[in-house]
Amino acid sequence: MSLLIPIGSETSLLAEGWSLALTEPGAYTLPSDLPSGLECLPASVPGTVAAALEAAGRFDRDNPGPLIDRDAWYRCPLAGEAPGPAILRFAGLATVAEVFLGETLILSSTSMFESHDVAVDLTGTETLSICFRALKPHLEKPGPRARWRPRLMNSQGLRLIRTTALGFMPGWCPEVHAVGPWRPVSVIRPPASSRPASHPLPAREKREFAVSATLDEGGSGLLKVSLALDGPTRDLRLVCDGTEARFANDDGRYSAELRLSDIKPWWPHTHGEPALYDVTLKVDDEEFPLVRTGFRSLKTDRGVDGDDFAIIVNGEKIFCRGAVWTSADIIKLPGDRASYEPWLRLARDAGMNMIRVPGIATYESPEFFALCDELGLLVWQDLMFANFDYPVADPDFVIHVKTEVGQFLAATQASPSLAVICGGSEIYQQGAMLGLPERIWKGPLCEEILHAVAADFRPDLPYAANSPSGGALPFYPNAGVAHYYGVGAYKRPLEDARRANIRFAAECLAFSNLSSSETLAGGKSGIPHDAGADWDFEDVRDHYLGTLYDADPQMLRAQRPERYLALSRAVTGEVMEAAFAEWRRPGSTCNGALAFTFQDVMPGPGWGVVGVDRTPKPAWFALKRAFRPVQAIFADEGTNGLDIHLLNETPADLPVVLELACLRDGRMAVVSGRRDLTLVSRGSESIASTDLFGAFFDTNYAYRFGPPSHDVTVARLKHAQTAEVLAEAFHFPLGRARAFHDAEITVSVAESGAEFWLELSTDVFAQSVSIECAGYRPSDNGFHLAPGAIRRIRLAALSKAAGRPHGTIRSLGGDRSTRF
Repeated sequence: MSLLIPIGSETSLLAEGWSLALTEPGAYTLPSDLPSGLECLPASVPGTVAAALEAAGRFDRDNPGPLIDRDAWYRCPLAGEAPGPAILRFAGLATVAEVFLGETLILSSTSMFESHDVAVDLTGTETLSICFRALKPHLEKPGPRARWRPRLMNSQGLRLIRTTALGFMPGWCPEVHAVGPWRPVSVIRPPASSRPASHPLPAREKREFAVSATLDEGGSGLLKVSLALDGPTRDLRLVCDGTEARFANDDGRYSAELRLSDIKPWWPHTHGEPALYDVTLKVDDEEFPLVRTGFRSLKTDRGVDGDDFAIIVNGEKIFCRGAVWTSADIIKLPGDRASYEPWLRLARDAGMNMIRVPGIATYESPEFFALCDELGLLVWQDLMFANFDYPVADPDFVIHVKTEVGQFLAATQASPSLAVICGGSEIYQQGAMLGLPERIWKGPLCEEILHAVAADFRPDLPYAANSPSGGALPFYPNAGVAHYYGVGAYKRPLEDARRANIRFAAECLAFSNLSSSETLAGGKSGIPHDAGADWDFEDVRDHYLGTLYDADPQMLRAQRPERYLALSRAVTGEVMEAAFAEWRRPGSTCNGALAFTFQDVMPGPGWGVVGVDRTPKPAWFALKRAFRPVQAIFADEGTNGLDIHLLNETPADLPVVLELACLRDGRMAVVSGRRDLTLVSRGSESIASTDLFGAFFDTNYAYRFGPPSHDVTVARLKHAQTAEVLAEAFHFPLGRARAFHDAEITVSVAESGAEFWLELSTDVFAQSVSIECAGYRPSDNGFHLAPGAIRRIRLAALSKAAGRPHGTIRSLGGDRSTRF
């Protein structure tokens, strides 16, 4: 339910004074039934039972106990609240909840994903109580017969309850159950008597408030706002970027349009500036902020045959790259800016331009989208449906579905970052993989119900029925939206990244990614695996370690554990870089790919490229290199030679110098070449390596006339005016193992103002150079270093007390280390 909120209303959070008590399920009906001696713990709101217990030292996130087999009572005295009318807003209650004001039941909620407004008259003496009933009995209730049963979740009852799958996926994440007021509880007061109480502030449902900010083909911004007001007609004006327009009144429905010819478009940060503008409402010359938004056009290109899937922003095809989001904190499930910002800045800093919120997680708050707006991160948003055969014949279920989706879309309608609405995750794939016919798994939930709500609230956004979907079978990657694990879980060779003919991979490349400090002491702890499989993702990583480095991972692990760890840290990033190089080359069928996953949800070598402690792993740095807007890519075309592809996604032309050299024994250039050229904005350049040499040379050792002449080819792309290295690429014609050299790396520490830099050079090619520097994060790590140039690495202090940097540098080619 949602009420009209008057203009000038004051909102205060009920964040303090809450207590939590756990009781046996169904033991107490009313707050007055609770015994006086019941043990109570302090609780934060918004928050969860797990967070409150953890703060009290009674919950171990690494070994969690169940939280769905007890009732949880949250209570907050309202003695400090002034008497009078108010609206109590409950932005999210997980999951089966009863809300009492004093002893009066004022709300019953059965969905984690719905927000509720309740009109009340406060006396200033009540206690607000929320009882979260034990979820386990509800999960065990029988429902309509399911046509398939997924193995991913450990409770089939989740298909009937609107709550997150997080905590119910053993092998994927810890079994931490979402219970409690995970989104804010607030009190909304009517405006002061001097303000017209009959005029509502735009609220959260489309019938009350709608806004759209688009960019037309001529580059002008078009802002449309409509809202519902009761009472006498007033002078309302819409204001943005110094321009205003008067609202027209149609029987209480007010609407206005602004055309802004000089507006700056909003771009994903890899392609331009994510420009944002404040939109305000003037009521009788008094201003009220409405939204902050950006102007952009967005559509998808499905190709002539309908099998393609490309995102077009402001008329430009965007290669979308990034990762799949899990949670800022699986214990707290926070929705505030401070919790999101460190994570999302790491995504932006890695060169990601898209984040996918999957159907196994939760809807993130408007603060998440506000940050994505600011940082220039597109958001692929799954609706919270995954794997199950949902009971769409149940009218009550459908009502809840429409409410949750409508509220989410209304709350995010001004966000230019929201790019794709998807009906959920792996519903189609689950049914199809079990051998069911299309008429069974391709049902009305995703094809009709969710699509209709999305079209009603956000007609400007593309809708994907499910992820994956679109091919002859939904899990075939050569059409529509794919989940691609050919390279990865299925242990296909790296060449499969091209052979699969991916159009758009909404998730891909899952590995057990090690951190720079990971050891073998943890055993299998934190290593993800699929339910029922006799392998895990460490086995996948070991497979590619053996393939790329011509090594026996089991022997290394037993006899040379430090060597095993060093190769394990490097290999997943190397595979990711190779795959994205294939997908980003001109001529590739791929329009985007999102790695699985962005962050871990528990300690250990999980899927995340960022650890649960927000520390980037070596794989994060690899993606940062792979995602550069200005990029150099090698493509081994067999007997057609070795091509070099240069990309410039930025809005400006770039004068560059391309240098190419083939090194024998990682040291001596047996052939080299250079070229001056200009990379046009949003363009690419493809060059055969022999064009730089002026004659035939077996650069990729495809013809094999005689012994190989070199073991590594290096491409270096420099800015023609500043000589700054913009990108590098490396090719190993004999494999990475034949390019191991015991490099002597020279390093010096340079200081510029309050910043420190490392200046590195080497006498011979150094593979996967790792920098260990406590208290600092290097701008790159795990990179290859070629002789003949100085590489500058900026060190970012992680705290003000970092001190002067010191540490160690190593490479995979030998055992020596260099201290600085």
